[in-house]
Amino acid sequence: MSAKDMLVGNMDFASLCMPTVPWSTAERKMTFYPAHKKMPIVTAAIMGLQHAFAMLGGLITPPYVVMRFTVGGFPFKNVDQQQYAIACALIVSGLCTIMNCIQIPLPMGYKLGTGVLSVVGTSFTFLPIFEAAIQLMKADGESGSDAYGRMLGTIMVCSFLEIFLSFIPPAQLKKAFPPIVSGVTVMLIGAALTGTGMKYWGGGAVCADMAWKTHGQLIGKGVSPVPSPGCTAGEVTLNFGSPQWVGLGFSVLCMLLLVELFGSPFMKNCNVVIALLFGYMIAGVSQYCDGEGENYKCLDYVTEDKIKSADDVTFMWVETFDIGFYGPAVFPVLIAFIVTTVETIGDIRATYDASGLELDTDEYSSSIQGGLLSDGVCSFFSAIATSMPNTTFSQNNGVITMTKCASRYAGVACGCWLIFMGVIAKISGIISSIPDAVIGGMTTFLFCNVFVSGLSVIANGVDLTSRRNRFILAVSLGIGLGVAMVPYIFADFRASSYTAEFWPCTDCSDGDKGLRNGIIIFLSTPYCIGCALSMLLHFILPQDPIIVTEEEEEEGPSKGEDTA
Repeated sequence: MSAKDMLVGNMDFASLCMPTVPWSTAERKMTFYPAHKKMPIVTAAIMGLQHAFAMLGGLITPPYVVMRFTVGGFPFKNVDQQQYAIACALIVSGLCTIMNCIQIPLPMGYKLGTGVLSVVGTSFTFLPIFEAAIQLMKADGESGSDAYGRMLGTIMVCSFLEIFLSFIPPAQLKKAFPPIVSGVTVMLIGAALTGTGMKYWGGGAVCADMAWKTHGQLIGKGVSPVPSPGCTAGEVTLNFGSPQWVGLGFSVLCMLLLVELFGSPFMKNCNVVIALLFGYMIAGVSQYCDGEGENYKCLDYVTEDKIKSADDVTFMWVETFDIGFYGPAVFPVLIAFIVTTVETIGDIRATYDASGLELDTDEYSSSIQGGLLSDGVCSFFSAIATSMPNTTFSQNNGVITMTKCASRYAGVACGCWLIFMGVIAKISGIISSIPDAVIGGMTTFLFCNVFVSGLSVIANGVDLTSRRNRFILAVSLGIGLGVAMVPYIFADFRASSYTAEFWPCTDCSDGDKGLRNGIIIFLSTPYCIGCALSMLLHFILPQDPIIVTEEEEEEGPSKGEDTA
């Protein structure tokens, strides 16, 4: 084998990198790499980099959001923790992706990992639960770091549910959690998160939620600065929803559209990263100018402080948290693991479809079992490594389709890239300096993609002409979407804990508060209540009657037909 074959092979990089002409009808040919085919080193590295870029935006968002807006909170001074959370998530996801792609044999014929190009990253599913639970614990006087540690311990315990489910045949799991349940749940995850994304787009989640309250009771009490509807990026502070914030987020959306119109397959696979960097560049070269005469001044949306303060390199356990347990979050977290179990089965099936592999094989069953076990083990490991739970990423199946590369060695290369990006801490410093409005433009697109994935499950797997199915969808989506739009029907307003009219509990005992918090988390998390309702209705509602004509009724059952 020549050096060229070992390094680059015969990959047609022109087809991968040439821009798309929207009106062109010319055929484009690309080399297909099967799932188990070894790849040239450089080609594997390039393909792996595409997968790393494709999952980067979704991977870093949950830990960054939780650490910045929930664990730290206003005025967001825990910059070191924010940067560490991003780096740790990258490293853990890289290690888990490598394990998932190589597939480790276990005793009795079981497997750990899928053995195909199936990447693993931080799950969006757990984001709403982390936010709600940590806020409730902080309201009880715990620090954000201690609350985060208790959630990590809760994840360790609950992850054994998915480990247990990995040994149940996939057909039985699908029967227990049919598309009408999994589709509703995924849609509600996306719906809730999309609203959060719009808060970031408008300037920030905290200032969006603080717009209703002036916090006059904190003035003169040693709290500085007092929370307000003002959103800050760099040196600039503007009210939530200011056109400057909206414009920065819109720049991300514009670049996403341009890449989709004209981008090469490589660019389309990295569209989220390209759009995020474009929005970051716009914010970096822009200034907010105000005042007159001597008071006229221009302020920067992006400063170098966070980048300079970041370490050169980092790794897991540079920051540590005291592991604990939070009972009220157990039931919502268990539902989240059930959701990720159903999602992972669908994701692995989609990977097999994109890779041109047969579904009715022992290899497919082993991939399902190994993938679910990998999700559970990786979630347990991620909690030990101080990161949020991991699950299989679905968007990378689109990368397989576009690049025609299904080789799992590209997945191993992707894991190596993720580890590299995590270890180089300056990358986390750059990400943490991006204005919230730019993050919002990206996350709104990403979060709504989750909703669209659930919609696809419903459209492809549910009979929408059935009255029974429409009733289940109307009830579960109606209440779930309603809670997503108006969470304060059950939940407390930010900074006013235990005052919700549904269940005021300012003078309750610790035991009553724990019970109350568990129920409030369940009711105010859209996909929890929506999933529970869809499962309940699916089990208790009878099937639709079979419609027959008068002639068919008069004829009765045909000869030999079973009338039972």
